[in-house]
Amino acid sequence: MPDAPLLDVRGLVTRFQTETGEVRAVDGVSFSVPAGASVGIVGESGSGKSVTALSILRLVADPPGRIVGGEILFEGRDLVKLPERELRAVRGDRIAMIFQEPMTSLNPVLTVGAQVAEPLILHRSMNRARVGEEVVALFRKVGIADPERRVREYPHQLSGGMRQRVMIAMALACRPRLVIADEPTTALDVTIQAQIMELLASLRAELGMALLLITHDLGVVAESCDRVVVMYAGHVVEHAGARELFARPRHPYTAGLLRSVPSLQPLEAGGRGRLQEIPGMVPRLDQLPSGCRFQDRCPRVQERCRKEAPPLAPPSANEPERLVRCFFPIEDPAEIAA
Repeated sequence: MPDAPLLDVRGLVTRFQTETGEVRAVDGVSFSVPAGASVGIVGESGSGKSVTALSILRLVADPPGRIVGGEILFEGRDLVKLPERELRAVRGDRIAMIFQEPMTSLNPVLTVGAQVAEPLILHRSMNRARVGEEVVALFRKVGIADPERRVREYPHQLSGGMRQRVMIAMALACRPRLVIADEPTTALDVTIQAQIMELLASLRAELGMALLLITHDLGVVAESCDRVVVMYAGHVVEHAGARELFARPRHPYTAGLLRSVPSLQPLEAGGRGRLQEIPGMVPRLDQLPSGCRFQDRCPRVQERCRKEAPPLAPPSANEPERLVRCFFPIEDPAEIAA
């Protein structure tokens, strides 16, 4: 019997009550993260990626949001049913999160050293001298120069890349088994983005932690992840190994995302030339169509797609490890480059 995954999300449903009606931000999402693995969740804005990440740690504001169904099994325990006191012992210790924008996530009136020290004091009960040594060591581990001085500085005194390194140091303070990184490089220039992702990869290898990466950047996912979960309008539409998904996407939405990625190859060498956009917009989550949620943007749409909601299932008996939510998955690789 194979080992149980470190994180196993089963049928997660998170909804928000708004003035215009109920919004199904996450609607029956399932995926798993094995111990030590790296899994990426990708999709456009409004697909439900960040709400999924926040739901795992039950950080969705209630009201207006609420987890109304499903299970989130971590180390065999269902985090949805865990009492708040026990959940606080998991957050920052067994599971840590790196948020999108460190300037809004860090407290502006506390030194960055004091903020990185907080999980050590809370979860490890270290004395002040030991905590100070550990924080300096963490700053050094994440590549912050002159850590003895930097621990006494405030967030506004640091560059964007350095603030993100502080967030990573905070996440790693208690050596968690799982780190959730929600768009960790969004506000950074490309050079710093590459440095941050290299840092996360090296620390993951060194510490043996698992990584759940939330991003819209397919290039980052291709370099960093073992498996990929593609989300659209609150649903998982494709779930596969990274190598297989990039080589041969089966869902039309996944293929559209890949066609929108810039190619470094010239046209005569097989490059795509001008970028190809996916026409239309993600549907409003309070006005979802019946049938397939991608129907109005899909080049393969048929009448059945407008009437029935496709299940998430293997596209063929030869691909049991891949899941696709489509009645008519892509068969011919030539369609992907079309």
